[in-house]
Amino acid sequence: MEDALHTLSPANASSPSSDYPLCPTAATLFFLPSIYTLLFITALPGNGLSLWVFLRCIPTISPTHVYLSHLSISNLLLSITTPFLAAYYALGQVWKLSGVPCQLVLHGITPVLHINIYISLMILTWVALSRFAALIKNTHASRPSAFTTLLPHCFFSRLTKVSFANAVCVTVWVVSVGGVVPVTVYYSVHEAMSGDHEEGGREEVCYSPAVELGGSVSGTLSVLVITIFFAVYLLVLLSYMMVLKHIRRSRRDAHITTSKSLLSRVLRNIVVIQVVLSVCLLPYHIFKPIFISLAHDQLQLAPSPGTDTYSGCHPLSIFVELKNCLFLLAALRASTDPVMYFILDRTFRHRTLKLLRCNKSIGEQRQMFWTTKESTNQKVEQLGEENVVTATAELSQTVL
Repeated sequence: MEDALHTLSPANASSPSSDYPLCPTAATLFFLPSIYTLLFITALPGNGLSLWVFLRCIPTISPTHVYLSHLSISNLLLSITTPFLAAYYALGQVWKLSGVPCQLVLHGITPVLHINIYISLMILTWVALSRFAALIKNTHASRPSAFTTLLPHCFFSRLTKVSFANAVCVTVWVVSVGGVVPVTVYYSVHEAMSGDHEEGGREEVCYSPAVELGGSVSGTLSVLVITIFFAVYLLVLLSYMMVLKHIRRSRRDAHITTSKSLLSRVLRNIVVIQVVLSVCLLPYHIFKPIFISLAHDQLQLAPSPGTDTYSGCHPLSIFVELKNCLFLLAALRASTDPVMYFILDRTFRHRTLKLLRCNKSIGEQRQMFWTTKESTNQKVEQLGEENVVTATAELSQTVL
């Protein structure tokens, strides 16, 4: 299924290759459904447990806890959609475009997918900024960081407040939902459904060029989204470089020994966020403009003899599959985020381990209880038998 932010020109319907179907390989028919099923099995309990720990097990909430709890909510929504994605890639070549399953994927699953991606992008950025603010506020080098001179001091103090984190998360949800939903609605109603016609008595299927390639309006906004992603990515990278520079200056001071743990934690957190953005989201956003360019060129040029079009397949079939695999890489972040929480937040790590140990100890206590009860019953039975034997012996002696 195409995200609503890819581009094609309005010549979509008149393209010579648009009448040819996509030809999925084993990567689409088996690999993607299997991994999305595995993602559902791992992401749903992992993020459910994480959200429970954030909301119920941590007495003192920090801004990082607020950000990560909202990220867990977004990941839970994503994990619920993964069975539908698995079914789409396995059966999309059979589903009719106007059928209920296809319409559910277009109108319901598509917005959730992209809301999750960009909520995750913005929340992880604010986590990195809040960690950097904590570094600036709690450690002091011989010369203050350049950020303290460029930005007002109240900005850094607000980054470390829970109320500010709540306001940021609400704003992120409003911006993401308000920005993604209108585009995906237009995509699913006008662009994807442009292929809803019958040719030679054959109705268009769900897994088709119209669905996977998108249209011009959603494509126009893709340029803005790609720009925002790289701006945010560079912002996190800049904060990482500033932390390294701040640590180098701070280690020259004799009194900084008390802050070494904070310095190492902040550096580790920003590195983890940078790795997540680089591994999960960066490949997809690098390939998006390449895919857009290929699709646009394909529409402008008539297919030449010997291409896949003349063999009965759309010439961009393999690129569509590559795009879907990179999108899967972005979605896999929902399964690995609970592991990231362990690394980012020490309180979350301790509380989760304590919760798991508590459940384990409860099971052990129950087992010990039933074992003790059984042994007690056995002792009672043995004592009863001994009493019977003693009473019989006394009675026999009395008779004698």
